[in-house]
Amino acid sequence: MLFRSFVLVVLPAILWSQQATTGGRLTFTAPPGWTARQPQSSMRVAEYQLPATEGDTEPGELVVYYFGGSGGSVDANIQRWLGQMKQPDGRDTATIAKRESRTVNQLQISLLDVSGTYVAEMRPGATERYDKPGFRMRAAIVETPGGPYYVKLVGPEKTVARWGDAYAAFIESVRYEK
Repeated sequence: MLFRSFVLVVLPAILWSQQATTGGRLTFTAPPGWTARQPQSSMRVAEYQLPATEGDTEPGELVVYYFGGSGGSVDANIQRWLGQMKQPDGRDTATIAKRESRTVNQLQISLLDVSGTYVAEMRPGATERYDKPGFRMRAAIVETPGGPYYVKLVGPEKTVARWGDAYAAFIESVRYEK
């Protein structure tokens, strides 16, 4: 039987690691100012609240997901995320989204950055959807030997922009340790 363990170590910044079913784990460092929360499900490795910028009515939320080495292809997940954002002028969200791939600490990472109206399901399988105009999503798929990890930051555009450098530092901090 395979077990997954979760470890939280408090340093000047918060470092999370998560045991993959292959015996390895993804580690990353949360920037100062982010508030760690208890993950709401076993598929969530870590959750953070990013304080709202002045004028925004709610904070941003960053979640790191791990589905035991599965979860679909990179393109399938990018398409799913694109479907969670609608454009006020009716344009196809894929035409305005920014996509990028890079290697960080020997891990291939696919990145997505898109703004619009956030219309994701309120919970998996639900028919109710969010309707949050003026939102932005920054998402990443980190490919590891233990399977992909999914990072999703969603919140009001100004708040997500305010935490842009911190998000970039978070992505640059990812490592896979055996």
